[in-house]
Amino acid sequence: MNTPTQTIQRWLDEFGAACARGDHAAATAMFGEESYWRDLVSFTWNIKTAEGPAQIRDMLEGTMPNAKPSAWTIQGEGSEANGVTEGWFTFETATGRGRGHLRLIDGKAWTLLTTLQELKGFEEKKRERRDKGVEHGVHPGRKTWLEQRQEEERTLGFTKQPYVVIIGGGQAGIILGARLKKLGVPAIIVEKNERPGDSWRRRYKSLCLHDPVWYDHLPYLPFPDDWPVFTPKDKIGDWLESYTKLMELNYWASTECKGARWNEANQEWEVTVEHKGETVVLRPRHLVFATGMSGVPNLPDYPGMGDFKGTQMHSSRFRSGEDWKGKRAVVVGSNNSAHDICADLWEHGADVTMVQRSSTHVARSDTLMELALGALYSEQAVRNGIDVDTADLIFASLPYKALPALQVPVYQQMKERDADFYARLEKAGFLLDFGDDGSGLFLKYLRRGSGYYIDVGASELVADGKIKLKTGTIDSVTPTGVKMADGTELPADLIVWATGYGSMNGWVAQLIDQDTADRLGKCWGLGSGTRKDPGPWEGELRNMWKPTQVPNLWMQGGNLHQNRHYSLCMALQLKARMEALPTPVYGLAPVYHKA
Repeated sequence: MNTPTQTIQRWLDEFGAACARGDHAAATAMFGEESYWRDLVSFTWNIKTAEGPAQIRDMLEGTMPNAKPSAWTIQGEGSEANGVTEGWFTFETATGRGRGHLRLIDGKAWTLLTTLQELKGFEEKKRERRDKGVEHGVHPGRKTWLEQRQEEERTLGFTKQPYVVIIGGGQAGIILGARLKKLGVPAIIVEKNERPGDSWRRRYKSLCLHDPVWYDHLPYLPFPDDWPVFTPKDKIGDWLESYTKLMELNYWASTECKGARWNEANQEWEVTVEHKGETVVLRPRHLVFATGMSGVPNLPDYPGMGDFKGTQMHSSRFRSGEDWKGKRAVVVGSNNSAHDICADLWEHGADVTMVQRSSTHVARSDTLMELALGALYSEQAVRNGIDVDTADLIFASLPYKALPALQVPVYQQMKERDADFYARLEKAGFLLDFGDDGSGLFLKYLRRGSGYYIDVGASELVADGKIKLKTGTIDSVTPTGVKMADGTELPADLIVWATGYGSMNGWVAQLIDQDTADRLGKCWGLGSGTRKDPGPWEGELRNMWKPTQVPNLWMQGGNLHQNRHYSLCMALQLKARMEALPTPVYGLAPVYHKA
């Protein structure tokens, strides 16, 4: 009787041998009829999931001859539960070293995850490879660390060109910048705000992270053990600013990107920025848009908006309810920002009405933490030996196609546990849903990036009628308020349009051109065919952290967890190209949706 550890190692040995001799049929036969191979860069130089034996064989044939994998070795001990045997392993390819995870059912693979962790010969300078920081002895003309750092700041972007320019200095740009710095890739982060972290500081006063601290660590510098569970916006802003300095990033604050174009003759981008009062043209080989998972703010176009006599703004411009005490406010929208803004206005004494135009998924924060995140991201998970990097890989090991079936029971349990809470919301007239297929918040986030609220208090105000609620379709805006399709008029001194954002390629259209944005295509979404996520099925998030149909143009975004995890994928791809390593991309995704 084999132990789980022996079972995993035997599978790895047989799989490795089949791959080594080029017997792709035998390697494919080691997967079950329902099976998934998800690869993060190590074999495909892409982020790609093969679903089922036919796709797996095609990916084997398309990647193994170049990858030349070897040294498939179990890491730690395997385990078995509910008929699934699983374990971690390491492996090598021609260019790098990787880590993976395997799940077996009846001896055949159900899920296989392979991830590139480092490039051979270009490893991060950590542990035994770390720099000394000082040259012992006598060296005339030596430069101190400070002098070297100052010289880099003076020359990069002027007499020396960066290999990468990152547009956007929020969390996405900063985290990717840190990864690139550790790999020795010269990069400049361009940010229009005055300080790192301002993209958080400049939002409404009550904003805080809705995800818990265990989910939000930055690479290299995790939060202290006494960091609050939910980080206030100014606190995370200060952390990002300190992180930028400690990571020694080349961060060009108060710098606005005016435009970019690809120079075909020189095979480089020409990025025009306004920096410290002068126009500078940067010439990187690669351009990254790190503008978050959201694009340009969506402002609706209702009749009469130009005639409104009060104040109206998109939610991205809302700062505080302080100026609206005793005033009437209408907030159009029912997702995270809308709830937060309604609560902030109510706390400051405004008469607030939320306009809900379509159903919304609501998850109570405590319940979400316990049922959906607790196994991987919690103090209990830490006590169980699951560090943040391991948690990220466990999360990544579950293919998107299999996620809904795994999530539905979680949200059914949530619905039952918080039945009284949901009943009170529905009694107040709130339109609730749990996703098109009952799979809840995270699938909504992946599919469309909207349609949900993590309740940190505003839902109680709605249920109690303290935040007024109006559901339905808006007809128009009048000089004094919002007119609904049923004829109801909502008087307002302030209208906040919490109506979301467009796709990230909207920024590409603005800063490069519409043709390039169309060639890139829509960013985010899986092609699930659910609301706001049109098919066909793509199996991975569109255009995120991987090669796109526009050569040398990349997209970095998402929440802190995704930026932390996938920034390594992005940085390794860029480093490999800088060092002229072979990077044959398998399965470059076609463009189905331009916007």
